[in-house]
Amino acid sequence: MLELRNISFSYGSIQVLNDISLSIRKGCTTIILGPSGCGKSTLLKLILHLIRPQLGSIEVDGAPVAEKDIRAIRQRTGYVLQDGGLFPHFTASRNVTLLANELGWTEEKQQARMEVLTALARLDKGLLSKFPRTLSGGQRQRVGLMRALMLDPDLLLLDEPLGSLDPLVRVDLQQDLKSIFGELKKTVLLVTHDLGEAAYLGDEIILMNEGRILQQGPMRTLVDHPADPFVTRFIHAQRTFLEHL
Repeated sequence: MLELRNISFSYGSIQVLNDISLSIRKGCTTIILGPSGCGKSTLLKLILHLIRPQLGSIEVDGAPVAEKDIRAIRQRTGYVLQDGGLFPHFTASRNVTLLANELGWTEEKQQARMEVLTALARLDKGLLSKFPRTLSGGQRQRVGLMRALMLDPDLLLLDEPLGSLDPLVRVDLQQDLKSIFGELKKTVLLVTHDLGEAAYLGDEIILMNEGRILQQGPMRTLVDHPADPFVTRFIHAQRTFLEHL
């Protein structure tokens, strides 16, 4: 569904991505894994065309992306930020329906879709009239997920969606995300630095460091056949942490 070819990007003199090439399979949950600052979030922004690569190209469904295609691609893409990324002056309901309203959906169509999404995200309907500041972290993330799914997108991008949550809430949401991904069978690209989360949610793992992709494949392959010494270090560092809990 998605192909990145020889992508490079820098902020001024700081090289963030360096000759990145990868393929994202349709219907697959792909996890971008790596330490903070390795370029994971920048990669998502490039895919959403919030920024443009200085070198390289991006193809969607086998065709290069032209400027005229960007609006349509964004409407086919759901985007979930850390802590939900909700507009604080809008209710949860208005956050979810914002783009659908802009696109001229009828009230009946919006409400029908909201019924489906509240059930899917396991959100109490009574919370839809609340403002984000009155919601818990987990509730904000569920609203953010509903907003990302409102237009029934082909591609779902999630940028460390569970990173700021406490452990119990995080486990609950991990289970719900796995169920939702399995039910909807969408193409999912999720950024995290948590090895356990990546193994639990991902069909395919991409491990990055310092703006480069070091290895791509199933988690079992990364563990048993690391392609770079950093892959081994990254995996063993998190194993050691877990063993000493």
